[in-house]
Amino acid sequence: MTTSSTRSRRVVVIGTGDVGATTAYTLLLRQRMTELVLIDVNKELALGQALDMNHGLPFVGGVKVWAGDYSDCKDAAVVIIAAGAAQRPGENRIDLLNRNAGIFDQIIGNIVKYNDNGIILVATNPVDILSYVSYKKSGWPAHRVIGSGTLLDSARFRYLIGKQKNLDPRSIHAHIIGEHGDSELPVWSMANVAGADLNLSTGDQDQIFDNTKNAAYEIINAKGSTYYAIALALDRIVTAILQNESSVLNVSTLLDNYHGISDVYLGLPCVVDASGVREHLEIPMNDKELELLNASANKLKSEIAKVNL
Repeated sequence: MTTSSTRSRRVVVIGTGDVGATTAYTLLLRQRMTELVLIDVNKELALGQALDMNHGLPFVGGVKVWAGDYSDCKDAAVVIIAAGAAQRPGENRIDLLNRNAGIFDQIIGNIVKYNDNGIILVATNPVDILSYVSYKKSGWPAHRVIGSGTLLDSARFRYLIGKQKNLDPRSIHAHIIGEHGDSELPVWSMANVAGADLNLSTGDQDQIFDNTKNAAYEIINAKGSTYYAIALALDRIVTAILQNESSVLNVSTLLDNYHGISDVYLGLPCVVDASGVREHLEIPMNDKELELLNASANKLKSEIAKVNL
């Protein structure tokens, strides 16, 4: 297995809008890599972001940052895709999906032209479908094509539970799985703090999950888009890869007979190391949770069937 000691320390970020730029800046501040490359169809934007970050190097140092092109993917350990089209007035979800699938066709083609041993990390929404698209178009093994999945959803979930219980959210063990979207589900049957039951009423549980699921809408209504927390989530995934951590993270991955579900990308607890997704953890769920997970998978499969692959 390839380890962090033999892997490249280059990270490429494709798409330098709010999410891509904030992710790049987060990686820079934490000095996760030695080389950081920014790529955007708007070359001036990528150049501006790179220059702005370079001017801060006297305060952080240790990282070479530049606006590059797809040939710079050659030596990358991780390529983060944060690029994609915004929805046009009157455009439906499937039309947008097909436009983004077309954009990803070009992006993935350019990545694999120069890189054959890195890891693709997809952040663009709908992340589960576009991760599946990336897997199909790249021809790479599924463990090296990862979506950000429900890692952020799970963080929001843990934050809200911690707020309700007046506990540090890092001490809360709780998962959101399934689609990163409206059909996601909470695994309340396994939620705990130090192995102890959370002792939340059904009403509290419903309110916490509702706030979790609608968190992005609340932020978008308030300031237009979300980018700080997803940047931290992407940083966490990149760190697990570069440092070969074998950390358990709720990323989007290809299912193969996971509780009977196959051939769809969903957010699940996975072991992430230098190889990408090393394994899926088949967590126990009650009948209701299994029913909801299957519904989430079927919803995504239905939408994938309408995408031009």
